[in-house]
Amino acid sequence: MSELNLDNINKALDKLRPYLQVDGGDVEAVSISEDNIVSVRLLGACNTCPLNLMTLRAGIERQLMTEFPDIVRVESVV
Repeated sequence: MSELNLDNINKALDKLRPYLQVDGGDVEAVSISEDNIVSVRLLGACNTCPLNLMTLRAGIERQLMTEFPDIVRVESVV
């Protein structure tokens, strides 16, 4: 288990990026709140995709919570 910080979150997101980029999207970690809520920004096609909530919950949040059990939730910010 890695320490919960933005560098490690971005390293974990690197594993997901190829799947998002193939459809013209991407994701970046923005912040981690004191109560372990991670904010990410969906970029490119992911920003306007009608399925972006599903991508956020079933893909990004699930992967990050598996690698970092201290995460409470992952939220998308603009």
